Amino acid sequence: MANSLSNTSLSMLDLVTIREGGTVAQALQVSVETAQHAESIGFKRYWLAEHHNMRGIASSATAVLVGHIASKTNTMRVGSGGIMLPNHAPLVVAEAFGTLAELYPDRIDLGLGRAPGTDQNTMRALRRNKVETDADFPREVSELKQLLAEPKPGQSIIAMPGAGTNVPIWLLGSSLFSAQLAAERGLPYAFGSHFAPRMLLQAVELYRKSFKPSATLAKPYVIIGVPLIAADTDEEAEFLASSTYQRILDLLTGQLGSLPKPVENFAESIPPQAKAAIDDFLAAAVIGGPETVRKGLQNLLDLTGADEFMLACDIHDTQSRLKSLSIAAAACHEH
Repeated sequence: MANSLSNTSLSMLDLVTIREGGTVAQALQVSVETAQHAESIGFKRYWLAEHHNMRGIASSATAVLVGHIASKTNTMRVGSGGIMLPNHAPLVVAEAFGTLAELYPDRIDLGLGRAPGTDQNTMRALRRNKVETDADFPREVSELKQLLAEPKPGQSIIAMPGAGTNVPIWLLGSSLFSAQLAAERGLPYAFGSHFAPRMLLQAVELYRKSFKPSATLAKPYVIIGVPLIAADTDEEAEFLASSTYQRILDLLTGQLGSLPKPVENFAESIPPQAKAAIDDFLAAAVIGGPETVRKGLQNLLDLTGADEFMLACDIHDTQSRLKSLSIAAAACHEH
């Protein structure tokens, strides 16, 4: 198991968060600036999430955003983290990502999630009216993979663009289901420990133990999501993290809005059960100054043997966000 941070790639997951007092246009511009900065400090990929009907998150048209970020960067891979496959027909996804692959060759990733990622009313608004079964996601992944491959003789439906692009497919998950499926199909796997860390170690172990080499991948490849708030000191990082703490409480109480400004001593001002809920949500988080960040990332690496950390970094101030990513990059490149 690799245990050197210098061998571990860094990437970024962006929800395109709208900040308190800010606009959607500003959120989109912050994402461009963040992606350009991430590329300049050696990040491997930049993924954009899919969320619908969530005030404060502007990443609903994920494929559009992938194209926009790819157009504003040069070499870094850009993709979805992820497309929620139950919300979309595989053909539509294949055409969108096939088009992206033709526009930005060898730079596009297609991460796929199994959850709808939204509520019943929004699902209906997305024209999704059937109940998903456990068999649907594996079947749709197969269908999508074939649509992106060279067409078979007699194949009646061809994704154009899409066919022959072989856009890399990643399976995303926060439970054991996608870990098992990724292992069976020989696909790379990304675990959503940035929001649901509880089953991280179990899922990674299952994926590695069950992995079957494929034409896509010879050996297991694991990304783990890591909430990151880094600053010059532990105290400053804790202050910046109070925006995330407030947001998690809003999420857990169904009140999600824009990303609040940081508040001094926020964690001390809330009831113990609220703090416990935040701590559960952020069990895989790395929050602190440079040395704390280095130790935190090393600890996660020792626990999981991850090939790649995908950082989720929501900080209200843009420059503090960029600096946070730089501190993480320095922690990995020093050793």
